[in-house]
Amino acid sequence: MQELTHYINGEHVKGTSGRFADVFNPATGEVQAKAPLANADEMAKAVEFAAAAQPAWAATNPQRRARVMMKMVSLLNRDMDKLAEALSREHGKTLPDAAGDVQRGLEVVEYCIGAPELLKGDYTDGAGPGIDMYSMKQPLGVSAGITPFNFPAMIPMWMFAPAIACGNAFILKPSERDPSVPLMLAELMEEAGLPKGILQVVNGDKEAVDAILDHPVIQSVGFVGSTPIAEYIYGRGCSNGKRVQCFGGAKNHMIIMPDADMDQAADALIGAGYGAAGERCMAISVAVPVGEETADKLIEKLIPRIEKLKVGPYTSGNDVDYGPVVTSAAKANIERLVQTGVDQGADLVVDGRGFSLQGYEDGFFVGPHLFDKVTPDMDIYKYEIFGPVLSCVRAATYEDALGLAMDHEMGNGTAIFTRDGDAARDFAARVNVGMIGINVPIPVPLAYHTFGGWKKSVFGDLNQHGPDAFKFYTRTKTVTSRWPSGIKEGGEFNFKPMD
Repeated sequence: MQELTHYINGEHVKGTSGRFADVFNPATGEVQAKAPLANADEMAKAVEFAAAAQPAWAATNPQRRARVMMKMVSLLNRDMDKLAEALSREHGKTLPDAAGDVQRGLEVVEYCIGAPELLKGDYTDGAGPGIDMYSMKQPLGVSAGITPFNFPAMIPMWMFAPAIACGNAFILKPSERDPSVPLMLAELMEEAGLPKGILQVVNGDKEAVDAILDHPVIQSVGFVGSTPIAEYIYGRGCSNGKRVQCFGGAKNHMIIMPDADMDQAADALIGAGYGAAGERCMAISVAVPVGEETADKLIEKLIPRIEKLKVGPYTSGNDVDYGPVVTSAAKANIERLVQTGVDQGADLVVDGRGFSLQGYEDGFFVGPHLFDKVTPDMDIYKYEIFGPVLSCVRAATYEDALGLAMDHEMGNGTAIFTRDGDAARDFAARVNVGMIGINVPIPVPLAYHTFGGWKKSVFGDLNQHGPDAFKFYTRTKTVTSRWPSGIKEGGEFNFKPMD
């Protein structure tokens, strides 16, 4: 069995804590590797190397730092297939979906090539008598990121690329469920020209997380995961004086208006609800058709599409729609919530319970489920399922549909499908959710905009990637200068009139 490592100061380093986490092949249920779980001393050593390397990196001009990002883009494209295969093997995603994971991270690295422009300060000439003022954007020092299992390539790059482009060193604590791709990314960054010690990968669990939150040298922490853990990290990190951004859970609604193209809406729901086995924070898990006729038409369109979904391992080819979920515990939690939906009176119109794949009976596969006539008091509506389960909540009016999205405690993403520009404009303006799709089911912004939810989907005041990232990973220093003016004693070089 393979024993994975940390990546510290440019080297693969074996864990010394004696504790390990099993890394599964989700398709077979077999343990394929073990990842070391760092203790506080191991984390402190990584921070020590990062702190030692960071001043020289900060002193490197932004254009040279941007060249590292430029080279990294080339390397990511070169190794795209290799990264996608490693990601699929540990996470269970299909190969096209895994390549998309890498691609969306690559796009943030591309954005960071613009660091020289994004790090420019401001200058005011003659702010007062003989006084000039200017501002500088300077790195924080050592930053850290705690990233989830569901995007082991994209989200680490969302964090470390802008942090490093700003001149910081970065400690990455990836999910212990699928840590191989983050380790590969660290190697690629150094191949791209990043000095040793600037990007460290330290595997771990809560002990490593607490070591990050309590270490006085680490100045900022980013996190993506569940809302309860986001609240914990935000509270503990802020109490220790760190800058913290935490992104939590989601319950994303898609409103389908009576005038919507029902085939387009159904196709969108299939991809957004069941892609990646529903293990996406931007997955659509609640369909909200407006009016009974709309709901009946939508369900009629959805059922045959869902029943045709191909579920299987990534090795079965690119026509697989989705693969297994990440662990047996995740599978059990999904199945438990599905049963509560049945018990609480929802209509299970596509029943994926008991799904089994020949030859992969021990894998963590979950069949697709579709619930109709779900109500807001049911557990399958209130909680994030993070699985291939779509709930249909029928709304009598547009205002009722809007209210469902607005009243839910989560506010990550939402969408509306309609041909009515007025309805779409009103929805985008009024809904209290951070990312809005208009005839777009998963409205993840591109790298030069920012990603972030509202309400209990986010803790902190700045979003991920885009301009906000360069604000989060820098501090502004403002300088006021005055130089004495006028003629000084000494040599004179001006013409003087003849006496």
